[in-house]
Amino acid sequence: MSKKGGGHHGGAWKVAYADFVTAMMALFMVLWICSQDKKILIATSKYFKQPFNAMSDRSVGVLEVKNGGSAGQDETRDTTTAANLAFLNALASELNKMLNLHDTPEEDVPVEVQVTSDGLRITLYDRTKHFIFKPNSAELTEWGSLVLQNLAWLIDRNGLKVYIEGHSAAGQKPRNADYGAWELTTDRGNTTRRALVKYAVSPTGIERVTGYGDTKPLPNTPPDSPANERITISLSARR
Repeated sequence: MSKKGGGHHGGAWKVAYADFVTAMMALFMVLWICSQDKKILIATSKYFKQPFNAMSDRSVGVLEVKNGGSAGQDETRDTTTAANLAFLNALASELNKMLNLHDTPEEDVPVEVQVTSDGLRITLYDRTKHFIFKPNSAELTEWGSLVLQNLAWLIDRNGLKVYIEGHSAAGQKPRNADYGAWELTTDRGNTTRRALVKYAVSPTGIERVTGYGDTKPLPNTPPDSPANERITISLSARR
């Protein structure tokens, strides 16, 4: 019996075709990798086993180490350097997507992610619209907890080690005579550490927590600028 009407015949074939194209691309990549030099194969293998640590025996962070060697060794370093740089940028993009920060005006961005020579540096700004901590305290806001929860997941999944720094703007009124910028930034650093550990990060992954008070303002920024109210979290590979 024939079906009535011309009708739609569905789009299942599109899904099947997309799967076929994906499989062919994967096959092409495997064949291309298998045709490369043995040292490049080793470097690629290390990258997929642990992307962030793939560089640890040949270079630091995303900068190539110039230590001589044969042309083959230089090609391997170039390959792992490019892979690591791509990985770092992917991490930065992933965090931005998780926090939905792409459309935020630059002056209001509460989280800044930078690729550095050692890994990633993430700055959490205590801005008016996105307070990380409750005013003049080391207690996290709901937004602060959300940021650290997402960050903890990223750190744990990639096996990174963590350095935490607390900073304050100059001229802030101390809570009392015995509790000023030094105490506040240290406590905020430790609050950050506890939150990361609570959500996913291994305690052994925390390398250092430091409170700098108001002694390290941002470059080209007045010491009393609110932008100096921040937590900096540096991430690098575990050696």
